[in-house]
Amino acid sequence: MFRAPMAATPLVDLHDLTKRYGEGSVVLDRINLAAAPGDFISLIGPSGCGKSTLLRLIAGLSPLTGGSLLIDGRTPEEAAAELAFVFQEPTLLPWLTAAQNVGVPLKLRGVPADQRLATCARVLELVRLADRAHAHPRQLSGGQKMRVSIARALSLSPKLLLLDEPFGALDEMTREHLNEELLAIREAQAWTAFFVTHSVAEAVFLSSRILVMSANPGRVHTEIAVPFAYPRTAATRLSREYHDLVTEVSRLLRSVETADT
Repeated sequence: MFRAPMAATPLVDLHDLTKRYGEGSVVLDRINLAAAPGDFISLIGPSGCGKSTLLRLIAGLSPLTGGSLLIDGRTPEEAAAELAFVFQEPTLLPWLTAAQNVGVPLKLRGVPADQRLATCARVLELVRLADRAHAHPRQLSGGQKMRVSIARALSLSPKLLLLDEPFGALDEMTREHLNEELLAIREAQAWTAFFVTHSVAEAVFLSSRILVMSANPGRVHTEIAVPFAYPRTAATRLSREYHDLVTEVSRLLRSVETADT
């Protein structure tokens, strides 16, 4: 396994982070992690190991039980304007067009209408949906809806993008295409990403670093640095090195899941 270097000045810094709901069992136990600007970190592990919970803590949507969590030296609440969250479902408002859905968080922040329109047009172009700007969600495919959701997040120009298994419900071909589009957008915008997935192949294709988590309670079992240079394309998936790493990480994940049962 490869070991990722730690950042000298991390964008996201977790120290002994712990999460417990009420008087229940510990969900996350002493998570330590430093994410550098530009990292693409994927979280994989058995169901119930706290992957989505960790994203919610980073986003400030749930309080810590113990430890510390800083984003660019601030609490998640203080850094809220610099991060965006893409959920498992697109969560689009059905009565609004694609462009209007993208503009919702900008409107909530009081951005003037002309600036909202320009930003919405720019990010829809970025996700290759400029021609669907006036379509309603019922007129969009599953992949298109998720691209609108990503465009909505990107409209905020985040430093940190949190993605909770956004492509899990899509067919394999659409999923692979959107993986490639996501990396192309990252090349243009240079945000840092935390990405939850159950797909080892997806994690290897997208990530600079992969965290394999164990459950009961959730801990970081192993960290793997992905050695492939960016940009990555469909040709990356055909390489022997890619398949070897997918096999290696899959083997590790199976051993973690077996230990947790």
